[in-house]
Amino acid sequence: MAKMTTVSFDEAITLSLTLSSNRTKDSEWVSTLHALGRILAEDIVCQKNLPSYNNAAMDGFAIKHSDCNKILTIKKTILAGNIVEACLEKDECYKIMTGAKVPDDVDTIVPFEDCLAYTETTTHIPLHVTKGNALRLKGEEQQEGLILLHEGSYITSSTLAMLASQGITHIKVYKKLSIAVFSTGDELKNPWDSANENEIYDINATALIALFTEYGFDAHYCGVIPDNLEKATAYFEEMKAYNALVTSGGVSMGEADYVEKALQSNGFEALFHGINIKPGKPTMLGKMGKTIVASLPGNPLAAYVNAFLFLIPLLKKLQGEKNFNYQFIQAINQEMFKVKSGRVNLVLGLYENGTFKVCNSNKYGSGMITPMHYSNALLITTEETASIEMGKKVNIFLFKPLLTEHQGLFKN
Repeated sequence: MAKMTTVSFDEAITLSLTLSSNRTKDSEWVSTLHALGRILAEDIVCQKNLPSYNNAAMDGFAIKHSDCNKILTIKKTILAGNIVEACLEKDECYKIMTGAKVPDDVDTIVPFEDCLAYTETTTHIPLHVTKGNALRLKGEEQQEGLILLHEGSYITSSTLAMLASQGITHIKVYKKLSIAVFSTGDELKNPWDSANENEIYDINATALIALFTEYGFDAHYCGVIPDNLEKATAYFEEMKAYNALVTSGGVSMGEADYVEKALQSNGFEALFHGINIKPGKPTMLGKMGKTIVASLPGNPLAAYVNAFLFLIPLLKKLQGEKNFNYQFIQAINQEMFKVKSGRVNLVLGLYENGTFKVCNSNKYGSGMITPMHYSNALLITTEETASIEMGKKVNIFLFKPLLTEHQGLFKN
């Protein structure tokens, strides 16, 4: 096997995103009831002003601002859903409830609790009331004709609330990518099989499929490929219909690592094979025809972290999402720890209350699973870094929700 073409961390990030140049253009219409996590394939234009009429933001009295510091007679009570035409005469007002349409002859809402006094028939308005108080104006939030949501937006629960405000029940979204996930190695067993002490379960496929699902992708488990060049070559031939293939294991320099040879027999061209990082140096990325191929290390921690860093942004961009890059947050490092300079180090840890706590003093292996379980954050060093001092402000990425329980690897 040829020597690995190792690239830097920054080069790997840049090169991986170039593979999205043929991003999906296929779209389909879906119900908003099933649109969560999908990507908009067209702009959504405001069809109905928000709000669609002037309305009261609070329960109180609707008045003309010029009537402040007066005792006013209550002309009518307006409930939400009522339509009352302007009908006030001198020194009159409306009692009005939250959300009710405000008649055109008033411009200010005075909450009950702000009045000097009120009865069933009258109210005493204070002197100092801001004109337009508690009055929500037609179109002040969104106006007809303006773009509400842009093509490439990720559909969230709040997005669906915006669509519901427009009476939109179906939207055009990009079709989901088809992603095949499989592992290599004669020692691996499927999760539903029995494994003796000389065999191990296929951890990576489960972890990777779950990771992709968390980010809104459809990934399919395609089993374990034996360490056999002929069988691996035939297997990849059948996988060309997928948008992306994700393998783990079989990409190092070992004698039984047939993955790259089997891929090359099917027209694969590597963009890079090797990144100057730890963990995950053997990571390989390229294309087999129109299919993107990512071959990750066999060690579970390395496979998971590298999929998070290099694959998720690529797949998001490929599926049409505009905001595909991760956003880092700042935290204060709680414990000094060392890393090896000359490469980029991917350091697991726990983020809580603005602080970062390194996992087990950064003493763990890439074949471990427990550090993944107890960590929710990732710190990425530079090649020049040899240590991270306690109290230093660091940039980290969160790769799963904040933990409420943690113990074992995180020392007090």
